[in-house]
Amino acid sequence: MTIGEVISIMRGAVTQIISIIAPVLGLALIVGLIVGILQAVTSIQEQTLTFLPKLLVILLVIAFLGGFMFSSLSEYTIALFNRIPDFAK
Repeated sequence: MTIGEVISIMRGAVTQIISIIAPVLGLALIVGLIVGILQAVTSIQEQTLTFLPKLLVILLVIAFLGGFMFSSLSEYTIALFNRIPDFAK
């Protein structure tokens, strides 16, 4: 196994992680920003107020995109396992 193969595996892993996590973190960021703006406008300074909307959005995104996330990760894992005999050479 060469350095190029290791870099290729790591690049693929990082790409998979980013593509799986980006929708969840993006929507959580947007909801947090909206709730933060609403808190600033209404002068409500409760720190726990942002927790519930973010949690609900994260759970909904995982519920809707869970199949995509699982299939994407399983395809990458299967492709990686199929490359194991090449690494032994």
